[in-house]
Amino acid sequence: MTSPIESALRSTITQGVMKLSRFNRARMTEPDAPNAFLHGLHAPMDRELTLDNLAVQGEIPATLDGRYLRIGPNPIGSAHAPSHHWFIGDGMVHGVRLRAGRALWYRNRWIRSTAVSQALGEPPAPGPRHGSDTVNTNVLGHGGKAWALVEAGAWPVELGDELQTLAHNPFEGTLKGSFSAHPHLDTASGELHAICYEATDPNTIRHVVVGPDGRVRREEPIAVQHGPSVHDCMITAQYVLVLDLPVTFSMSALVAGYSFPYAWNPKHRARVGVLRKDAPGSSIVWCEVEPCYVFHPANAFETDDGRITLDVAAYATMFAHSRFGPDTTPVFERWTIDPAARQVARQVIDERPQEFPRIDERLTGRPYRYAYVPSVSLGGPDQLETGRLLYRHDLQGGASALHDFGPQHHVGEFVFEPRHPGAAEDEGWLMGFVVDAATQTTDFVILDAQDFSGPPRAVVTIPHRIPSGFHGNWLPSARA
Repeated sequence: MTSPIESALRSTITQGVMKLSRFNRARMTEPDAPNAFLHGLHAPMDRELTLDNLAVQGEIPATLDGRYLRIGPNPIGSAHAPSHHWFIGDGMVHGVRLRAGRALWYRNRWIRSTAVSQALGEPPAPGPRHGSDTVNTNVLGHGGKAWALVEAGAWPVELGDELQTLAHNPFEGTLKGSFSAHPHLDTASGELHAICYEATDPNTIRHVVVGPDGRVRREEPIAVQHGPSVHDCMITAQYVLVLDLPVTFSMSALVAGYSFPYAWNPKHRARVGVLRKDAPGSSIVWCEVEPCYVFHPANAFETDDGRITLDVAAYATMFAHSRFGPDTTPVFERWTIDPAARQVARQVIDERPQEFPRIDERLTGRPYRYAYVPSVSLGGPDQLETGRLLYRHDLQGGASALHDFGPQHHVGEFVFEPRHPGAAEDEGWLMGFVVDAATQTTDFVILDAQDFSGPPRAVVTIPHRIPSGFHGNWLPSARA
């Protein structure tokens, strides 16, 4: 346990480092080229809009009653271009409300951090804070509420029916440390499982479990080194899988003034941890893997021979050459984890660059067949951007199909919603935003998963470009 004297020393040192970081950030000169994550597809919106009764091409399935929500960074005012990183910036959530075959509205709203509230001339949003209060990475429903999430910092933010910030809410006061942008729902128990970390503690990450009632029931510490960036995790029927890979906290980047102080660290051992969901953190089994980095797994499941299958979008390196965003592209891989041998074998499923995999999440942690993954490319130096294709991988049949949205279109993450509770794995709807760079407009597209390459079931056109963002979900009205 940390002593009061040690805590005081750390606090003093941290304050000094942060002061030096701010000083050096202010002295940074403008880069030779514009920061890619403040321009083009990533250029932020400068206002909040409410658009009612949107035009629809095709037919929205009448059973879709709820909201599609997606979030991403959207700096309010002028961002500091020389230090700006893709992952940094005030959060903005975008939403489309569907009911009875109609698109009732589109809304975009900033998440009310203290800085956003000040910029908008509003009083601060209620609720406690945990260090930074900027939230910009994922939005989902749990425990009858909508939550905006970020990793390694701010506590979750509870959102209202019209995307308004209700409160900064650490799960009704039950969350002690930071949370994650990527908790995963165990459909058998109704619990969310996440791996969480704090930038201020390089030696500990935590397995956090949130019950169906929206209250934390477990925060179990796991010992690590170097302060790894653990963006996501995955679960199986019995285990939580921990991705401890060679992107770690960089004191030199922080002192230099960069806003995202993490970098490729070849000295950090790459490994996957296998931990029983209710076991102590000290019992975790670490399995060696070739150095690489993963932001997002698709799914994982246990096999009869005692091994674990994990499917991921894997990068050869990450932040090895760039301080602003990803500097390599990922491929889709299948990892076979052998806890007995403490080894991981990697196999490429599809070598075409792709990211943001999603599945029928009723099958999270269990054997499954289909993964849906957008194409990506490096649109310029340090600029990862999505492409015109959405892939469907048949992981049992071995084939891949694609949906081509056409030239100058950029497809984001697509989520799956079954047609009814007992629907087959591909019996449902795929939905997400697609930006038309030529017209600077955005389509909210609904595909029939059983006619994947065919024409969309419905297209709702939003008359402006929604900035390239991160993650979102469909929140049916029953739990939206």
